[in-house]
Amino acid sequence: MSRKLWLALMGGLILLVGLGAPARAANETWSDVAAEMADVLEDAWKLYQEGDLDAAHTRVDDAYYGYYEAKGFEKIVMGFVSGQAATDAEYEFVLIKKAVRAGGPDEEVRGHIDALEAMLADQAAALDGGGGSQAQSPWVLLAQSLVIILREGFEAILVLGAIIAYLVKSGNRGKLRIVYVGAGLAVAASALLAVLINQLEALSGANQELTEGLTALLAVAMLVWVSNWVLSKSESRAWSKYIESKMESSLSRGSVFSLAFVAFLAVFREGAEIILMFQPLANQAGQHANMIWLGLAIGLVVLVGVYLAIRYLSIRLPLRPFFLATSGLLALLALTFAGAGVKELQEAGAVGVTQLASAPTIDVLGVYPSAETLAAQAVVLALIVILGVFAVRRARRAAGPASPAIPTADPAPSAVPTAVQSTLNTTDQMENNR
Repeated sequence: MSRKLWLALMGGLILLVGLGAPARAANETWSDVAAEMADVLEDAWKLYQEGDLDAAHTRVDDAYYGYYEAKGFEKIVMGFVSGQAATDAEYEFVLIKKAVRAGGPDEEVRGHIDALEAMLADQAAALDGGGGSQAQSPWVLLAQSLVIILREGFEAILVLGAIIAYLVKSGNRGKLRIVYVGAGLAVAASALLAVLINQLEALSGANQELTEGLTALLAVAMLVWVSNWVLSKSESRAWSKYIESKMESSLSRGSVFSLAFVAFLAVFREGAEIILMFQPLANQAGQHANMIWLGLAIGLVVLVGVYLAIRYLSIRLPLRPFFLATSGLLALLALTFAGAGVKELQEAGAVGVTQLASAPTIDVLGVYPSAETLAAQAVVLALIVILGVFAVRRARRAAGPASPAIPTADPAPSAVPTAVQSTLNTTDQMENNR
């Protein structure tokens, strides 16, 4: 059943990519979009010179939400040019709005607008293959499609793969259905959100950023909790006692719900973005639409390969290294989501931006050059370390004193209750038969 559900999730994603209203006119190049954004920014500049700060601020928002985001420019740049380029442009938008709202000197506002327009023109030229010609290269379309699905799907696959491998390793294969259902509901919710964003203006712009940011931060809390819970079971004897207390390795209802909820959040966070990002790409494809689908198909195959590698290679690890690796992966994803979530809130205007010119942009790790994003990650890291120390101590107390005759990696049969050893042997035999 799990394989059927997995195929259904992948097929659902392919079908949902085409949902929603067109974001960009057919045959419109990215250079055309950059020029349109420049016109809107010039409107903002004129309003600013006339002293209408609110109207100027609104026009800058129009350029960002109505073009840079709504037409897919941001995500295509992020995936095909670089995360650094997209982050630089996003923060330049924020700095313009900050200067406009504060009524700063003309040269400051004009300088930021000039810098942003130059960035947008360079990024558009790169996306159009260097010249911004009307004919988009089919191979460029394939590469853009492939990068989008890999970039946006990778984190979700890591979370799903780790949770599923954990359930299999711990002898809870029967709980996989719940995790797949959680992921399936996330695909459906993502499709609904994408349609609503396209059809309802009230859900577009800053509200979309708020939704993505808050979802990411909620995922951080759940990932930290699950990572800590897994780490607390890293001692083999502690896990054996936990199995015994849960009636032959049956997870509690709350634990299963938490794992399913983490799967839901991981997929939901990326799902709507994937759908919305593929729409402008498909609209510009014209007769080369098949290259978009080919890139999507290749990306899905790669993601399935990543999922299978996590599931079938990690479960062959000894118990302690497996739990430590799973806990570490989930903790790393929590750090990534923390940085990305705060950045989304910055783009929505809910959190300020204190730019750090010397700080790097490592988009894959959620590292961005602002004090707020780095501070959020520092807080999450400190929380992970503190909770991790307590989790390890709790695991050792639950395990009890080790006997010299008992190996560290796996308990000897004589040290494990008969019912527990039977469960572990059954799980091992299932994996060997695989």
